[in-house]
Amino acid sequence: MGLVIAVVILAVLTAAGVTVYIKVRRLSERLLGTPDVTEGINRIRENVSTTPKSVSGMTRLMEPQIKRDFPEFVWEQFKRMSERVLVSALCAITTEDIYKLDREASDEVRQQVLVRIDSNEAAGFTEHFDEIRVHQTEISNYVKRDGRCVISIQSAVEYFYYKTASGKLISGDKEYKKQTRYNMELVYIQDIDMLDNAGIGSAVGTTCPNCGAPVKNLGAKKCEYCGSYIEPVNIKVWKLQSFHEVDYNHI
Repeated sequence: MGLVIAVVILAVLTAAGVTVYIKVRRLSERLLGTPDVTEGINRIRENVSTTPKSVSGMTRLMEPQIKRDFPEFVWEQFKRMSERVLVSALCAITTEDIYKLDREASDEVRQQVLVRIDSNEAAGFTEHFDEIRVHQTEISNYVKRDGRCVISIQSAVEYFYYKTASGKLISGDKEYKKQTRYNMELVYIQDIDMLDNAGIGSAVGTTCPNCGAPVKNLGAKKCEYCGSYIEPVNIKVWKLQSFHEVDYNHI
């Protein structure tokens, strides 16, 4: 009698298991496009790893505003420079070699990379950014504050990201690429070194040195009120001052 009961229970459990299995496969096929759950999950991972992130593209709106202040501003030039500096910064972190940085990298970016390398070394691991590709770069914002003009730039980037310690993989993925975004700040500031060399000092603002009138067009070389040449005093340069990952606070 006990054997019969055991057989019945086993049969019921088997039937229940088969029913659940069939339902899971049907659900997987409906949601993942395949009855194989593992295959469906791998498809999702593949799709996520190959689909670029969208970026906050305000270039068409912001570029005319920037050009009103800086008539000689060429977005494509700064776009390429920003991408080069970003890629070189990630390569420098990977190789732990600050000399991998692009020559146009600012002191601020250089310091940011050095801190990252030192922090990783202290923690005992190396970060890897392999096969880096920039999909898209756009202006996301433009503001004027505290005597500075700041262009916010956002790039959609992909790479294999992982960490190693003593040559062993400790986190990340070498099989699937990571899709992410980076924000960068392009800042128009006074070149302190050139100002000091000229004996002008760092207190010079965006005003005409002759009549004191405000310089509304920050890229102007002459005062619109008195006609004085202002370039020697209003010495400024664009610098890519910072970069950080948007989706995660890695950088």
